[in-house]
Amino acid sequence: MLDYGLDLSGIAREVALPDLLAEGDDLDAVVSAESDWSRPTPAEGWTIGHQIAHLAATDANVVLAVRAPEKFAAALEEDADAVAAEGAARPRAELLADWRAGRAEAAAVLGEIPLDQAFPWYGSQSSATLAVALRLMETWAHGQDIFDTVGVEHRPTDRLKHIAALGVAARGLSFYAAQLPLPTEPIRVELTGPDGAVWGWGPDDAAQRIRGSARDFCLRITQRRTLDETGLAAIGDDAKTWLQNARIFL
Repeated sequence: MLDYGLDLSGIAREVALPDLLAEGDDLDAVVSAESDWSRPTPAEGWTIGHQIAHLAATDANVVLAVRAPEKFAAALEEDADAVAAEGAARPRAELLADWRAGRAEAAAVLGEIPLDQAFPWYGSQSSATLAVALRLMETWAHGQDIFDTVGVEHRPTDRLKHIAALGVAARGLSFYAAQLPLPTEPIRVELTGPDGAVWGWGPDDAAQRIRGSARDFCLRITQRRTLDETGLAAIGDDAKTWLQNARIFL
């Protein structure tokens, strides 16, 4: 699970929320045009239907956590694979309609609550800003599985900046998951966005550095591509170790 004591100063809800909605709309256009939701995706054992069911279930859990936090504990007992399988078994039109309604409701809830209002999430507390970034990341990552399955280009957009910022903030998780100590030296991350602009995090004079495209970085931290499948480059042992073990969730 993410360490929710993250520095989210690089993410603004008023910017990320419209991007979350746009990312959902882009994925909706792809899955709506695909009639066979039983097609297997790169996630082992998961079809397109599983992917959409998972997104729908997580959106519902966001609404539950905000509106009825005392009931959220029940969601912690759910098995993600079982929930996805149950959803995938439903009629395609029904699941699609529920996902559309659910993602709109989750976005509305996250847009309404105060920024400093905490609510329970998996293993910790969350906030509107963090939850919007997480929903955008999940929609994009699971969407990537679907884009790969149907053979449609997943066009990179500036929405990747929110996901990249979340990945940078969650650097410690990569080392924690690999049972390695967190580096004491700063790491500079410089990523090239779709329009050629360079997005940077960390001290300009840091000796440890990561460079590459924002798309490759997001594919890596969401574990949609291996390091060798990206064009990412690292300078310094800690930077290399980060990329080798990169992740944004357990």
